[in-house]
Amino acid sequence: MTALAPTQRLTPSERRLAQHVVEGLNAREIAAATQLKLGTVHSTLRTVRWKLRCPERCSLAVVAHRLLDAGEITAPTPQRPAPDISAEWISLLKAVTEHSQPLDIARAANLAPADLRAALDQLLADTGAQDTTQLVVLAHSWQLLPAEQSHATRSGASK
Repeated sequence: MTALAPTQRLTPSERRLAQHVVEGLNAREIAAATQLKLGTVHSTLRTVRWKLRCPERCSLAVVAHRLLDAGEITAPTPQRPAPDISAEWISLLKAVTEHSQPLDIARAANLAPADLRAALDQLLADTGAQDTTQLVVLAHSWQLLPAEQSHATRSGASK
């Protein structure tokens, strides 16, 4: 399935919570930062996922990608230059933006499932990202994702 844009634009309050996702916070951390109840944060994130056509269980890395790709949130200015990343790492990066399940990420990146964790760890180390959500945000900041990726979501966010 390919979705070209969110079904509806995010409201200002949804965008404020979504900004925290792009900053790498999980629901509990967003609740603490915004002084909202955890249930309110979960409900708002569920609505954000629905508007982005992102399955409820998709990873925060996929949500962050879709927020940035749809222009709902602007990628931050990078604090350091983009590292030199191979075509294989770009393939892995794209797989992380499209899929949530490790097996699906490995298949999309053309990796053996047993090699995925080591490959992700190396990519995180090479980019200085703490986790896959930060990796996706940095990739957007560095404009590492190919143009044809822009404004398209794949079958991804695998359930």
